[in-house]
This record gives sequence, structure tokens and C-alpha cells, in this order.
Amino acid sequence: MAWGGLVADFLQVPAVTRAYTAACMPTTAAMLELLSPFQLYFNPHLVLRKFQVWRLVTNFLFFWPLGFSFFFHMLFVFRYCRMLEEGSFRGRKADFVFTFLFGGVLMTQLGLLGSLFFLGQALTAMLVYVWSRRSPRVRVNFFRLLTFQALFLSWALVGFSLLLGNSILVDLLASLFLQPLEQASQPVGFTSSGLTCW
Repeated sequence: MAWGGLVADFLQVPAVTRAYTAACMPTTAAMLELLSPFQLYFNPHLVLRKFQVWRLVTNFLFFWPLGFSFFFHMLFVFRYCRMLEEGSFRGRKADFVFTFLFGGVLMTQLGLLGSLFFLGQALTAMLVYVWSRRSPRVRVNFFRLLTFQALFLSWALVGFSLLLGNSILVDLLASLFLQPLEQASQPVGFTSSGLTCW
């Protein structure tokens, strides 16, 4: 009975959020040693020379290690991806998928520059960044410890990663270099006064 309610609730989640969250779950098989993380990580040499193209996708689905950090990232993926899809991208699934693809390409390039092998954390930072820029005046209660405007959420995550002892390189790269993504995902229209971004 409880599983039926959980499944019904999950089916109420918007399609793109549901697909990405569900795709992240099987990579936990690597944490249970059913699959090796070496089969999932981003390696340009293996993608280009050995044609292991799945690495372009699987590196965005893997969050390591299983523990507080994993659940923290999954919570942020689910929450901010859902809020973006239900808010700014309501009725515009194609635009939201394009945002994911564009962000994935940008994160892959940053991964090349920063020698990053798993980019799931970067994609999470991207989602949080885009949501915080779209909702700058929303008050965020950060684990019931701090309350601040959403505009500063990306920087709060950098500080939180630092407190957890995680690398802040990914969070910093996402916070500093995602302005083009946020601008590219704005719907553009024409009015009598010229070009307008809504």
C-alpha cells in the first residue's frame, strides 16, 4: 500500500524532473559495487577513441559517495529541477530539455578545463543557479539554519560544500560561468517596442 502511494506521488512529478531523478537512481548500483564507477566517469579519450558515448550521459547521473552528500544532491536535484519545471518552464518541456542539453554541453566543457570526471554535482549547481536567478526575491530557509534571498543560494551551497569538506571547484565554476545559460534559457519575444525578454 505504501509503495502504491509513493509511486502515485512520483508520477505526479513533471516529466523531465521525473526522468532525470529516475535516471540517477540506477547509478547507485556503482555504490553497491554492482557496477564500477570507472564505467561511468567522463573520459574524453574513451569517448572519442573507443566510442564509449554513454560516458557523455552517465557522468551527469552519478553522485559519489553514498551518504549525506548523495542525499543532499538528490534532494536539490529533485527540488530545484521540479520548481523550475513547474514555474519558469511550465508548459515548455522542450525549452527545459534544451536548458539541460545546453547546460550539459557547458558543464562538459568545464569538465575538460577542470579535469572533472563526474559532473552530476555541476548539473545540480546549474539547476540551483538558474532557479535562484529566476526567483531572486524568494526567501530560502537553508536547513532551518539560515534564511536569505534565493539570489544568494548558489553562494550558500559553495559555503556548505566547503563545510562538508567537498571540493568547491564545481560549485564555483557553475556559479561563475552559468550566466550565458540563464540568459539563453530566457524566452524571447517581439513587441512593438522591440526585442523583449520575459
